[in-house]
Amino acid sequence: MSQKFIDRHGLWSDAQKAAAVEVLKKIEQDGIQMIRLSWPDQYGLLRGKMLSVAALRSAFGSGSEITMAPFFFDTVSTFVFNPFSSDGGFGTPELAGSPNVVMVPDPTTFRVLPWADRTGWMLADLYMRSGRPFPLSPRALLKKALGQLADLGYDFHGGLEVEWYLTRIVDPCLEPETLGGPGTPAAPPKVMPVAKGYSYLLENHLDEVEPIMAEVRQHLLTLGMPLRSIEDELGPSQMETTFDVMSGLDMADTMVLFRNAVKQICRRRGYLASFMCKPKIEGFLASGWHLHQSLAARDSGVNAFVPQTGEPLSALGRAYVGGLLKHACAASSFTTPTVNGYRRRRPFSLAPDRVTWAEDNRAAMARVIAAPEDSASRVENRVGEPAANPYLYLASQLFSGIDGIRRQLDPGPLQETPYAADVPILPLNLAEALDVLEGSSFFREAFGEEFIHYWLHLRRSEWARFVAAEGADVDMAGDPVTDWEHREYFELF
Repeated sequence: MSQKFIDRHGLWSDAQKAAAVEVLKKIEQDGIQMIRLSWPDQYGLLRGKMLSVAALRSAFGSGSEITMAPFFFDTVSTFVFNPFSSDGGFGTPELAGSPNVVMVPDPTTFRVLPWADRTGWMLADLYMRSGRPFPLSPRALLKKALGQLADLGYDFHGGLEVEWYLTRIVDPCLEPETLGGPGTPAAPPKVMPVAKGYSYLLENHLDEVEPIMAEVRQHLLTLGMPLRSIEDELGPSQMETTFDVMSGLDMADTMVLFRNAVKQICRRRGYLASFMCKPKIEGFLASGWHLHQSLAARDSGVNAFVPQTGEPLSALGRAYVGGLLKHACAASSFTTPTVNGYRRRRPFSLAPDRVTWAEDNRAAMARVIAAPEDSASRVENRVGEPAANPYLYLASQLFSGIDGIRRQLDPGPLQETPYAADVPILPLNLAEALDVLEGSSFFREAFGEEFIHYWLHLRRSEWARFVAAEGADVDMAGDPVTDWEHREYFELF
């Protein structure tokens, strides 16, 4: 008998093989009937199918085939690539004709969804039928970056700090004329905030949202997420959720599950949770995703960023930051991939507008939080938006930091007044960000020419649709959020 797909191509580690056995025991023990097998797409959204237990058993040997069609689409399901050209529009004949790809389950990610009836959940990695990793897979890119870091002798440790909006649905907008279609986004639900804003960290605001947030937190904890805090942010119904330190792949996997969990739990109760940066709702402020980062020596587990007396970070930590700063502009479309995300980039807004680093200063892009003998020493990149693809965001950081370490890049002097620093300004809109990326030989090598070609074409199509609707002269820092942005992102993300 020939070997099945996973064994034939050696796609599972010993840990995954052991986890698969335990997953099947758990499924039988809990009476699970269906398992959602999903993969993170180019936008960090989860796509896939529900499998019966018998189908999952089969997938644990042969994988489960599924169309790669979502990778042809933009955020409103417009065909951005021609799948029936000789190279599928991707420059790769292997992708012509919208072929099936193989979902290979990762049993280490298995969860039982506490809000869904007898339903399990698991991530999958995508492979071509040849056994080659699917070249457009964001999770594969992050694994590549983590592998390079391991070769240097380090593991990544990171913390999530994510802002988002909790709203109550007033009108779901399900009339036929509001449903949209391929290339035309549906009208997002009409909503209202569930608490007032502007009294930052006010306990009474937290209490106003307690009924729904109690359910959210209970489900997150049941899923095993290392929930650390839930906070009242500045805008009306603006929340902040933080998590304890995780390893690189776990952190990205947790982020995609967290966003999906919050959106699904809230929607079942008549609420809409949105990770769009700045919705077009009066009084709503921009939300960010701050990514806390440090490296640990693989042989000892010791935090390699801990500084000596008189230095902001260790020499290794400074070189890592040097890489973050060197490639910050080129990485911009990975940390801030939507048109709307550039609404944060304005001075004196507690969000960075230029390439800076500083000690415990929330105006800086790279905020250093460290002290001698402090095992929690780290750097926080404050540039990201909450709708970013976690795998691409993190991969861009790791590849940049690795380059800094290899080349011993000097981050230069700390900026005590980041908004006045004479340093490069971060791209002011998505078009600028993509232009910088196109000229980056570094990211073409790190992410691969195939992916960068794909990403540039995909995101430029999005920008072109925005310009066609709203014009090319919209000032992201000063002009109001457009109807186009709200329709495009509010409900989807």
